[in-house]
Amino acid sequence: MTSERTLSRLSRILALIPYVLSNEGASVAEVLDRFGYNETELARDLDTVFVCGLPGYGPGDLMEAFIDEDEVVIDAADYFARAPRLTSTEAISLLAGGMAIVASGQASRELESAVEKLSKAVVPDADMALSVDVSGESQMLGQLRTAATEKKVVTITYRSLGREIETTRQVEPWTVFTTLGNWYLQGYCRLVEGERNFRVDRIRKLQVTQQSFERPTDLPEPGVGYTPSEEDIVCDISLGPGAQWVPDYYPVEILRVTKNRTQVRFYSVDAEIPARLLLRLGAAARLLKGDEVAERVAEIGGSLLDKYR
Repeated sequence: MTSERTLSRLSRILALIPYVLSNEGASVAEVLDRFGYNETELARDLDTVFVCGLPGYGPGDLMEAFIDEDEVVIDAADYFARAPRLTSTEAISLLAGGMAIVASGQASRELESAVEKLSKAVVPDADMALSVDVSGESQMLGQLRTAATEKKVVTITYRSLGREIETTRQVEPWTVFTTLGNWYLQGYCRLVEGERNFRVDRIRKLQVTQQSFERPTDLPEPGVGYTPSEEDIVCDISLGPGAQWVPDYYPVEILRVTKNRTQVRFYSVDAEIPARLLLRLGAAARLLKGDEVAERVAEIGGSLLDKYR
């Protein structure tokens, strides 16, 4: 599972590396302020950069990243000094991916500019020779786009991914976007009174009403994350050194970070998920709060023990 936190962390690392490389002698305080880090997060990301490189893993293959007194230091591996040379297949694949995002209407200005420059270099007549369509288009997508443009409320019958339960709800559609191979509707759900993303292929029925709505002036960036609901199972877990990867892969809220442990609040549609995670982590994690999860851990653990008796 790739969480929104993982994508955010990766984006921050990719921004951190060129900044430190081009600003030799950048102080810890400067980097913390510029990228919104705390010292623990910065040290963890530098540890990640430190093990990045090419097979062989010699001095010229790995990057160096560390804190030297009050200075953040990143030394690029030797291969970074050489500009990459893409094969024709790699270049076309990269261009096609960029054009697909542009075609979806979700591209940033920077990406649009990059696609335009790459098109001129790789396929000068790309407008005539290369066309990219995102699969999964349907009549429903067109109706949703129109409703979002005309600011009309839609009534949908939606089958949830977690519980496989159908609900009928009214939604104020803000935008339709594609990510990770699926189309999504982003908008304000009147049933739960909050922002939600809906996978279009799980919308069973759609009706565009004549009700109008006002779209927020400051819309959040389209993206897929996990939004906890009132029906979710909630538990607090303390993560040791061997379980620090959990916040990057699960929908958790970080409550407290110390040198050796991270305390998180875990949200799930079912106690089964955190229970199995706790059993998998063993001594690296400790359940602090959550009776339903504790009961499920005991049940699964007992069942496993029975099999080996």
